[in-house]
Amino acid sequence: MHALLPDEELIYFADSGFAPYGEKPEDVIVARALAIAEFLLRREVKAIVVACNTATAAAIAGLRARYPQLQVVGVEPGLKPAAAQTQTKVVGVLATGSTLASSKFLALQEQIATASGVRFLLQACTGLADQIEKGELNSRETASMVQRYVAPLLAQNADTLVLGCTHYPFVQPLIEQAAAAAGTPIGLIDTGAAVARQLQRLLLQNNLAASSAHNASQLTAYTTGSRTALATAFSNLLGLAPTVEQVSVAAGGTEK
Repeated sequence: MHALLPDEELIYFADSGFAPYGEKPEDVIVARALAIAEFLLRREVKAIVVACNTATAAAIAGLRARYPQLQVVGVEPGLKPAAAQTQTKVVGVLATGSTLASSKFLALQEQIATASGVRFLLQACTGLADQIEKGELNSRETASMVQRYVAPLLAQNADTLVLGCTHYPFVQPLIEQAAAAAGTPIGLIDTGAAVARQLQRLLLQNNLAASSAHNASQLTAYTTGSRTALATAFSNLLGLAPTVEQVSVAAGGTEK
């Protein structure tokens, strides 16, 4: 989004104090999503991207119901492009347990499996998002975890893997290494670019896009965790250095 929409001012909210979402009850995730939306709306946002598969599955219907006039973009695992790409008709889906158990995901899986004849292998990657949050992108523990989750999918003839959590692209090299070790050519599906294009389309369609003359301050970040940790993540992972502020947002919508 930062690259595709250079004239837009972006506010990034990292709920790191409550991460990872993938192992939390759905009602907790919904409460967090609604509280964060309130926080962002007080900063006069014109659109919200729910940049988390688990939060999208749990809370996007509630967000759209509460804010019907707001542009809300969700993310979900790229099952459709994976079904179009696979040659073996077997696709592995790497995601959190909450995403894979959600009714939204299961309905999507059934719909695409029925239409395409593709078999989807679901792999809950417990702990992986937490490792990435900690910045352990190349540690032995993270590599071992990736190997443990990827190997069974390859053994069942999967030739395409869906990165069903927005954290997982950061360990794409480890996933590719696991596939290479198994001697299996693999295709990876990440929906980040498609989500950015969908946001762009909605802004243009609703006459909300910033003009090129708009002097956007580009990027501001908030976190419920460590300000230093988020600043380091921006620097190490994205090569960006936004202003980062630590905040506290309660489920009732209060903040400090």
